[in-house]
Amino acid sequence: MGILDFLTGEFIDVIHWTDDSRDTMVWRFEREGHEIKYGAKLTVREGQAAVFVHEGQLADVFTPGLYMLETNNMPILTTLQHWDHGFKSPFKSEIYFVNTTRFTDLKWGTKNPIMCRDPEFGPVRLRAFGTYSVKVTDPAKFLVEIVGTDGEFTMDEISYQIRNIIVQEFSRTIAGSGIPVLDMAANTRELGKLVAGEISQKVAEYGLTIPEFYIENISLPPAVEQALDKRTSMGLVGDLAKFTQYSAAEAMARGGEAGAGMGAGLGMGMGMAMANQMAQSGPWGAAPAQAPAAPPPPPVEHVWHIAVNGETKGPFSKASMGKMASTGELSRDTYVWTPGQDGWLRAEDVQELAQLFTILPPPPPPGA
Repeated sequence: MGILDFLTGEFIDVIHWTDDSRDTMVWRFEREGHEIKYGAKLTVREGQAAVFVHEGQLADVFTPGLYMLETNNMPILTTLQHWDHGFKSPFKSEIYFVNTTRFTDLKWGTKNPIMCRDPEFGPVRLRAFGTYSVKVTDPAKFLVEIVGTDGEFTMDEISYQIRNIIVQEFSRTIAGSGIPVLDMAANTRELGKLVAGEISQKVAEYGLTIPEFYIENISLPPAVEQALDKRTSMGLVGDLAKFTQYSAAEAMARGGEAGAGMGAGLGMGMGMAMANQMAQSGPWGAAPAQAPAAPPPPPVEHVWHIAVNGETKGPFSKASMGKMASTGELSRDTYVWTPGQDGWLRAEDVQELAQLFTILPPPPPPGA
């Protein structure tokens, strides 16, 4: 072996990149003076791509594999250098390794609420958050459009821009979907697919794609959620009288002063009922020949709730509602609700309350 062959072998480079940072998207191979020897070995692993940039111009893109950097393997770079076949001088180029694997578990969320028109609640403000993944599909375009000459480009440097695109497309998609707020939880998969499709079209201009997009939660403002919880609770109560009886029995069962007082009252009532029964039975406890008919139960008086400026007030008795109608606190257009009624109705649409606005009081006595 001659000295020339020995030196030539010593100068052959091995070019490769391994990364364990999990957030590096592009890494530039550092070489003194950017000089690469002819015949160097280039190793491109799975999940990588190597991009050659010569004198500021993109030359070649290498996919996974092992390459000998010779003229027959670099047709574009050979044309740029005007090399003849067999020319074995060193050449100067920059090599950028691009990570083409998926970057997963990236977070997104709406910084400000999204204004939407809900078919049931009207105008509402929504917030949402979730996760997504991103992948480089066109290394050359990604290098030209985003990275530039950055020697080590990480996911953090582009995640903010991608989040802005996601929020923009999510807001536009969800505002035009027409899906009620209460049904969005059942349609997050479909919404995710729609939003991912719109986002992928936009980030494709950067050489990227969004293979996964997940909506973890869509929520209303706290005040609206409290009103919705109150509405749900009212629906669960159902018959207010039965609920009151159940609450009283539960309080008595828990004991304590309140339970003891209620128990004493209940015992007195049972004692009076037994005394009345014995008095009706005669001196020897024999039942009379004919027991008097029990009177019918008294009619249950409705109690009413009214809605004023978005707040619920009450309950009020019918007598109180009459006083409020006479003072103007209750009008025909005031929305009212009573247990057993299907939703809120205007006072003049409720037969029991409509008469409060039609019966006028007699004229005052003379001298009053």
